Amino acid sequence: MGGSGGGPSFNPADYRKNLSNSNSETQSQACEIRVNSLINDLLSMYNDRDVEAIRKHLDSIKKALESDIEGFTEILFGGSVAKHTYIDGLSDVDALVNIKNTDLEGKSPDEVKQYFYNRLQQRFPKTEISIGNLAVTLKFQDGHEIQLLPAIRQGEKLKISTADSSRWTNINPKKFTEKLTTVNSEQSGKVVPTIKLVKSIIANYPQNRKLSGYHVEALAVDVFKDYNGRNTPKDMMKHFFKEASNRVLKPMADSTGQSLHVDGYLKEKNSLERKMVADSLSNTHRKMSKADENSFYRSWENILTGGV
Repeated sequence: MGGSGGGPSFNPADYRKNLSNSNSETQSQACEIRVNSLINDLLSMYNDRDVEAIRKHLDSIKKALESDIEGFTEILFGGSVAKHTYIDGLSDVDALVNIKNTDLEGKSPDEVKQYFYNRLQQRFPKTEISIGNLAVTLKFQDGHEIQLLPAIRQGEKLKISTADSSRWTNINPKKFTEKLTTVNSEQSGKVVPTIKLVKSIIANYPQNRKLSGYHVEALAVDVFKDYNGRNTPKDMMKHFFKEASNRVLKPMADSTGQSLHVDGYLKEKNSLERKMVADSLSNTHRKMSKADENSFYRSWENILTGGV
């Protein structure tokens, strides 16, 4: 009588440890659910872009440019709209204006851009219009910003202006889009939504630490081409910011031919500009990792929505 019966002894310390682990796991799962819900809400908002308004702007632009020249122009979506990485309010709309059978075909890039500028000023007197090295940019009062890149076709080659506007140079705008499409498909269609989320986060960086939309897309193709982690936007965002913080330190070749490097604006390898951007990217990754380690939903919310 009164024997122990050989059963396991009760250890209060082990019980408290197991209870704590169970609570931590429950808290982590709850945080994961809330973060994923927020991500889905944000992506739904980003996908609800006003494409119809953009098309109306482009139709008006086309009519203005064709009003007093023979032949015709063809406006082709480029940039983030063509690649489905566009975010209303965060991305510019790039459009190639393919000049066909017009007197403009024999003009220099500067002359064509000046023609665009003059015609568009007449048609859109209340719109902010500017001439850059490659494009003419219109900032409409409804918030849409459209960059028009003059292009000419010679045989099978499509040409745009060189960076110094001195001549026309061959480009292959489909080449990069095909690369992005391939990587996105290999990663179960999750690269494009990850790019949208990354762009929205980087939009909150100080101006001198922001990346261009095209640069973000090129980095995404590079860091996800051999990715074998979980195909969730949250995991893929963490991977992007970790890998991009190292990759951004050296120039990336531009596969489209539009320029020598995708990121020429950050200057040479290991420049101060590159180190500043790398620091911001690395800091975002650290915040994400800490938020995950501590199951802090509020931290993730701040990262994703630009909170303090």
